[in-house]
Amino acid sequence: DVYKRQVYIKRKVEPQISEAVQQMGIPGIVFFDEEKRYYPGGNLASQLLGFVGMDQGWAGLEIYYEEYLSGYEGKLLYPADNYGRQVPHEFKRSLPPKQGYDLHLTVDETIQHIVEKHLDQVVVDSAPTLALAVAIDPHSGAVLAAASRPDYNPDAYDDYDPESWSLAPFTAAFEPGSTFKMITLAAAIEEGIYDPEEHFYCSGHVTINGRQINCWTADRGGHGDITFYEAVGASCNPAFIELGSRIGADKLLSYIEAFGYGRLTGVDYPGESTGLIFSPESFGPLELATTSFGQGIAVTPIQQAMAVAAMVNGGYLYKPYLVEEICDSEGNVILHRDPDMVRQVISTGTSTRLVELMESVVLEGTGKTAAVEGYRVAGKTGTAEKVGPDNSYMSDQFVYSFVGTAPVADPQIVLYVAVDGVSKGPRYGSYTSAPLFSRIIEDVLNYLQIPPSEPAVEEADIN
Repeated sequence: DVYKRQVYIKRKVEPQISEAVQQMGIPGIVFFDEEKRYYPGGNLASQLLGFVGMDQGWAGLEIYYEEYLSGYEGKLLYPADNYGRQVPHEFKRSLPPKQGYDLHLTVDETIQHIVEKHLDQVVVDSAPTLALAVAIDPHSGAVLAAASRPDYNPDAYDDYDPESWSLAPFTAAFEPGSTFKMITLAAAIEEGIYDPEEHFYCSGHVTINGRQINCWTADRGGHGDITFYEAVGASCNPAFIELGSRIGADKLLSYIEAFGYGRLTGVDYPGESTGLIFSPESFGPLELATTSFGQGIAVTPIQQAMAVAAMVNGGYLYKPYLVEEICDSEGNVILHRDPDMVRQVISTGTSTRLVELMESVVLEGTGKTAAVEGYRVAGKTGTAEKVGPDNSYMSDQFVYSFVGTAPVADPQIVLYVAVDGVSKGPRYGSYTSAPLFSRIIEDVLNYLQIPPSEPAVEEADIN
């Protein structure tokens, strides 16, 4: 009966506890050695790596690549009776153990540390409910760093809310706000609709199908008479609604889908969200207007980062990835991943123009606090209203974001950051997301030993 009644009292206990119980000499208690995964980096990249539970990976790369990482213990196979006792004189066969494979990540540990250090500082300064960042190599789709706060220590995962186990840059989806205006701008340039010198009058609001849509300057009467070039730096909602109208619903939706929105990017991480965009059947005039400036849809940070990467790398959308090689214990390559280019979305000329306009946002527009001394930086701000329990927008709850690249002459990194639910200090993007972007980019450029940029060209040269 002993074989049928054997049960676990406790598994994977700490050595000191096991030793203390053994010294008690309690009859019937048997001890087994088990492997336990330790994470010497503590919280560093914890959401990305995940953790191992009792018998398998439970989160992050640990579960996504379980079949490669797990391996198995050696076994002795032999015939046994109903009680598990070996049948004597029968044939035995041994099954040797097999070590799990090793994952070689695209993630740069130093860049990951830089990102997490500055996210921690945002938590101290602004006390948000969520802060996140993801850094991409725009020429390959390789993820250089990805993190969010709150996070957890994988050596004590049970002590944390399971909500903190997932990596928000891949699993969270929310309204993008004005960072999405770059999609409308890309489509307008590619279709020959955007004229930077054309004038537009912003009264502070526009009415579509009986609904009034405000510009963020509505309380002071709008931007007034501005050019479409100025509208980009000023992030004028009515101007982008006008561009969206000129592009048309079908054409704009085709660009949104071509940039990868509304579907999985395919990043090798569990639980990726698809986000939410309008279907062609429901994409009417009002939906076209709000989508043109990033309202009424939901996107993921990794989608936004990959789309902007396509805007700055010559127009090519890549599939993001975290693991570049899988090797056995002897270093033999089992799997190697090359960059996976999905499609060319826009022309090289449009890409060059977009980078110039994104730089103007940092030099002259709403993204000035994202600037980095000595370097030419390009990017776009975003402030998205949050939807409340009654499905209406809350006037005091925002997601502040910034997406951009550096250096402008040869983009080496695309970085997306977002800060949600700020409850301490000033509540606007120029204090939270844009400076967060600036601090991370500055440290990364210094770490990569990228020399300072040449001075930016004058506005007259890029109009």
